[in-house]
Amino acid sequence: MATDPSKIIWRGPQGDIIACIEKNKVLRENLEEIRQVCQDALEDAVLMGCDEKQVRAVLTELVNSLQTNYTA
Repeated sequence: MATDPSKIIWRGPQGDIIACIEKNKVLRENLEEIRQVCQDALEDAVLMGCDEKQVRAVLTELVNSLQTNYTA
């Protein structure tokens, strides 16, 4: 992974550090799972003949379109 999830310092909306060990563990595990799912999707698409750049663009668009129902 380009960014090592264990080296990310998570911050709240006001810039305060998220220091809770369990929260950081969940965030790290989530990123690792997302990375693996995206890696699998990219490899599947390329094996089926899709253009790698297009697949990456679609994955980026997907992430950019995510919304939350929660407010900070």
